[in-house]
Amino acid sequence: MTLSAPTVRARVLGTPGHRHDEILTPEALEFLGLLVDEFGDRRLHILRERGRVASRLASGSPFGFSVATARIRADESWRVAPPAPGLTDRRVEITGPPERGTAVDALNSGAQVWMADFADATSPTWANIVDGQLNLLDAIERRIDFTTPEGKHYRLGEQLATIVVRPRGWHLAEEHLEFDGRPAPASLVDFGLYFFHCAQRQIDAGHGPYFSLPKLESRDEARLWNDIFVVAQGRLGIPRGTVRATVPIETVTAAVAMEEILYELREHSAGLKAGRWDYLFSLIKTFGHRTDFLLPDRAQVTMTASFMRACTDLLVRTCHKRGAHAIGGMAAQVPSEDAGAHQAALAAVRLDKEREAEDGFDGSQIAHPALVPVLREVFDEVLGARPHQLERTRDDVEVTAAHLVSVRRTSAPPTPEGVRTNVAVALRYYAAWLGGRGAVAIDGLMEDAATAEIARAQIWQWLRHRVVERSTVVRLVEAELALLEPELSRPTSDALRELFERTAMARELPGFFTTDAYTRHLVHRPEGQS
Repeated sequence: MTLSAPTVRARVLGTPGHRHDEILTPEALEFLGLLVDEFGDRRLHILRERGRVASRLASGSPFGFSVATARIRADESWRVAPPAPGLTDRRVEITGPPERGTAVDALNSGAQVWMADFADATSPTWANIVDGQLNLLDAIERRIDFTTPEGKHYRLGEQLATIVVRPRGWHLAEEHLEFDGRPAPASLVDFGLYFFHCAQRQIDAGHGPYFSLPKLESRDEARLWNDIFVVAQGRLGIPRGTVRATVPIETVTAAVAMEEILYELREHSAGLKAGRWDYLFSLIKTFGHRTDFLLPDRAQVTMTASFMRACTDLLVRTCHKRGAHAIGGMAAQVPSEDAGAHQAALAAVRLDKEREAEDGFDGSQIAHPALVPVLREVFDEVLGARPHQLERTRDDVEVTAAHLVSVRRTSAPPTPEGVRTNVAVALRYYAAWLGGRGAVAIDGLMEDAATAEIARAQIWQWLRHRVVERSTVVRLVEAELALLEPELSRPTSDALRELFERTAMARELPGFFTTDAYTRHLVHRPEGQS
């Protein structure tokens, strides 16, 4: 380890919690400070470049594959690194927040991989962030077992899923932790604390430090992460190439840069994953001002829509061409006590995953342990004893940039039920998120920040193009708040109403609701600080 003696540059503003000192050690904060020094300014450049690209596309600049990187796409010689230990067979992946009970259930679920999600499935209270790091450390050390006050036992079994950590996106800062008076980038906090404490422990356990990188928009963002991996490995004396990272394709600009993203990460790449709600959200953010990009109810925009199929087909072809895993989208269904609803949910998951397996995906993702057997059965039928199907190069696929954003066949006005559902999902999720929960079961689906984003973005788009009356949305908001009132704890009806108005009913669509809600509602500073 090549860290220097700890300095006093870091200032923790979050409320201290039980065992937080085990994570926020002087050495860990020193390591994190090195990453902030090295990459903090590049993160700001990335955010400015996102704004410039968005402005150009909104102004009518052509959307397409970059001419400047055509040589990378044309070069048939390069491949990503071979699969790392624990990531060769990824037919069943489960995702969820790094909460203690969720961690044990996910690790014991029978899935090959558990993605511990600090991004969309975690409300970023300071306690949730640091406790999440503690839970990961305890899981790796196999000391996470516990019993609830109600007598429910949580115990790790023998065969555990491989851990993949998803840090928060570049757009968020961690206001509870400062370096030289400036908030630390949330991505670096989540990555740096986990890497410092767990990288070598994971290597000793036979795996490695593995990550999923959220909401990337360009090859430059992939290159930034690759450089972070190189520096972090060097600082802690870990062999270069030990880190592996999967990139979900969640933005339209990433969809036309899949090969470039793999190329930038190639020595650290673990492949690509199909997004859904984030991709639709990105589509609205990028082109939602145009009437020809008007999307119908989110429930009607399935993965069989032509532009979504274009994205997933291109993803499989790109990954397998470069020797990388292609992972399917997340099934959000959760079990129901109603037998009929439960069987319908299982049938929907099976149909969706059969399509992915037949299309060439090497695995897929679910949000609830009860869906593991369905997903495993589907991929077992296609893969058999093989760990993946990288040999399926999908040379039959030819996708243009226009195909990736062609919503003409899908475009339609919303239904009254679709408007009501989006208002309800956004408000209910906002209430849960402000109350400290980042993954919430609503009407049979596991909703997270990504689904809340598409729900509120669709409301904004429908209001902008006047296919829904503002008075209708206001009425639905008030009706939903009245239903929620008895359940509200910390967030109030006024706070929820104001957040919804700012993020779904403003003239311009804010980039992320989480940025606004975090700074207004989740940041708690010591007395005397503003």
